[in-house]
Amino acid sequence: MSTSRIIFFDGVCGLCNRFVDRLLAADTRGSFRFATLQGTTANQLLPDGMAAALESVVYIRDGVILQRSDAALRALIDLGGWRKGYGLLLIVPRFTRDAVYAWVASNRYKWFGKHDTCRLPTPEERERFLP
Repeated sequence: MSTSRIIFFDGVCGLCNRFVDRLLAADTRGSFRFATLQGTTANQLLPDGMAAALESVVYIRDGVILQRSDAALRALIDLGGWRKGYGLLLIVPRFTRDAVYAWVASNRYKWFGKHDTCRLPTPEERERFLP
């Protein structure tokens, strides 16, 4: 199992779980692995304090750690096909993209809900998830 592309997400966030669901459905090559920011993999692989912050999706892409809008956009672009069009959003300055990202992140529980426990993968998805 390759761990060169890992997406870390807030396991109790409704929006984050929807994002993961969409990535799982579109990632027909099985390029991504997933782990919650609350899990042991995040604590082992991410810099101190990053996993505990829970305010950003984090994408380890071939050894490089991406956060916030960079992480979300690069994950979508890496799916290939028509999703490469998301690359056009990279021309928007990062500070602007991240300001919008932060606004959505600060309201995500209110708008999309917060679960009591982290997402449990289905038996079919289990090999794609790290602890």
